[in-house]
Amino acid sequence: MALFKKRTVGKPGEWYYCLEHKKVEEGPDCPGKDRFGPYTTRAEAEHAMETARERNLQWENDPKWHDATARGEDEG
Repeated sequence: MALFKKRTVGKPGEWYYCLEHKKVEEGPDCPGKDRFGPYTTRAEAEHAMETARERNLQWENDPKWHDATARGEDEG
């Protein structure tokens, strides 16, 4: 008996962006490792990669993530 069952049918209104197929899917058709989501609308899922790029830029430019400790430099 498996501990975790793969959900084969998604809920209506759950949208995902599949990284493997580079397309929007309603319901989780692909494994979790290959998708972003869930999103509440198809439009949000369609912009998943753009959203990820924007968040990456924010993170890369956040001074709290680029302190000496994070770079592995000694503080003293």
